[in-house]
Amino acid sequence: MAKKIGITETVLRDAHQSLIATRMRTDEFVDILDTMDKIGYHSLECWGGATFDSCLRYLNEDPWERLRIIRKKCPNTKLQMLFRGQNMLGYRHYSDELVDYFVKKSIDNGIDILRIFDALNDVRNLETAINAANKYGGHVQAAISYTTGPVFDTNYYCHYAKQLEDAGANSICIKDMAGLLTPYGTYDLVKALKETVKIPIQLHSHYTSGLASMVLLKGIEAGVDVIDTAMSPLAMGTSHPATESMVAALKGTEYDTGLDLKALTVVRDFFAPLRQKYLDSGLLDPKMLGVDANTLLYQVPGGMLSNLNSQLKQAGKEDKLEEVLAEVPRVRKDSGYPPLVT
Repeated sequence: MAKKIGITETVLRDAHQSLIATRMRTDEFVDILDTMDKIGYHSLECWGGATFDSCLRYLNEDPWERLRIIRKKCPNTKLQMLFRGQNMLGYRHYSDELVDYFVKKSIDNGIDILRIFDALNDVRNLETAINAANKYGGHVQAAISYTTGPVFDTNYYCHYAKQLEDAGANSICIKDMAGLLTPYGTYDLVKALKETVKIPIQLHSHYTSGLASMVLLKGIEAGVDVIDTAMSPLAMGTSHPATESMVAALKGTEYDTGLDLKALTVVRDFFAPLRQKYLDSGLLDPKMLGVDANTLLYQVPGGMLSNLNSQLKQAGKEDKLEEVLAEVPRVRKDSGYPPLVT
């Protein structure tokens, strides 16, 4: 039986968060939104994550106005955000009533799908946000922060997925923020999750280790419903597999996305000069575009890598990147193997 695979486009959020430390401005992408709205994406991931912080801290923009503009220009496409559970869009825990109100305002201003995760995979840190999103009519996509380590086996992830479903999730995302999934490991994990929960499963994997497109393909074969991709000018490296490539790979198969490659070319042609602009300005470091299989050892997420590189540059310590990366797994082991999420 044919199963159409949904595509969540990340070029407006995670792609530039991962490649250029979330520095894309609203006026740089606003003119392509009408076109993107007609593509037929499952959703546009366009808000949350570090966009809120970056708009205020670096871009002198109102993040709420950005969301309202995208909503107005994309009336036919579901808008999706990344929400850090009890941390919301900040870097500490906030009170329950603040989380509740922020979720309400996010939905009021145009968000349809809230991808809610916790860096420690502790369902207690998600409950307030999940309850609020359900209360205000949002779609709750609860995310599993995927990582590796002594305790992180298939049973661990299945147990957590069941907890998320029981807590009120409408779908589940396997969030492979550091590009640690392998193709056959993904197949086994998705198969096990499909037998554990009844809700749809989405797959999110960064290209850092060079495996992500194969990971998505094996995930699809195992039953994944939706995949995350990025338009090719801002794909690969620490970002995601290219949207056009995955659409082409699935075309004519039982998993055909139904998206038109010619229409996607228009979107691609819009973002191509932006990529060149970021390269010329130094905002996009060519280091972020390569494949590094050592990612499987370092375990550093894409969005964290571009920010780490940027911070080292500011400190005049860019030459220390390899040493810092080599230290990360040692510190992680000393800390009890927490998942590494941006």
